[in-house]
Amino acid sequence: MPALLLSWSLAQLGAYAPALVCSFYFFLCGLRQSHDCFHYNWSTLRRVCDAMMVVLSLMMLGSMHAVQLNHLRHHAHCLAADDVEATSARMSAIRALCWGPCFPILLHRTAWRLAKPRQRCWIRAELAVNAFWIVIVFGVLDTSVLRYHVLCMAAGQCLTAFFTVLTVHHDCAGRTIAARTLRNRSKSILAAHMFFHVEHHLFPKVPTRHLPELARRLDAAVPGLALPKVY
Repeated sequence: MPALLLSWSLAQLGAYAPALVCSFYFFLCGLRQSHDCFHYNWSTLRRVCDAMMVVLSLMMLGSMHAVQLNHLRHHAHCLAADDVEATSARMSAIRALCWGPCFPILLHRTAWRLAKPRQRCWIRAELAVNAFWIVIVFGVLDTSVLRYHVLCMAAGQCLTAFFTVLTVHHDCAGRTIAARTLRNRSKSILAAHMFFHVEHHLFPKVPTRHLPELARRLDAAVPGLALPKVY
């Protein structure tokens, strides 16, 4: 919330460069929260996580329940031919960036095709909320700040194929654990602890806030383990 409110305040003042940095961190933190909701790692009732995914769908665009369906399939079939989420992991960085706008469309089409009736209800509701929100922002309200926010979130969704998939899975095919990780503390803080991806695939029920501790324990249990790094 601080990043979101600061980005709006800076955009209102016309300071779009620092506003973009704040919007980036809002999107990153939104990804972190939605990711824990995908696995129901909030230590709350499942319906609380479902409700939060609806809120994040509105704030970040798209259907988080559609992304959840593909993400859980990604864990079950990591880097397999039917792992739709990992499609960009097999691309070059430039191609993943260019292909980025197609990625959210692919996720939503696949989720709609595979979803059970209850999941379709969530996806339908979230997409309807998105449509209503966009019409209100661009057709009713006369506010450049909210328009800026919606455009930033759309850009963020187009960049997820690169930042959330390729960065953590590139050149990992054939490995026992097909993912990358981080060990530099400052880099990890900069990425909001989102790049402990080996640890996440080994123990997906561990909340993101505990992944640095999990990494420390793994290093202690298997000293000298050579894990591929994100950056």
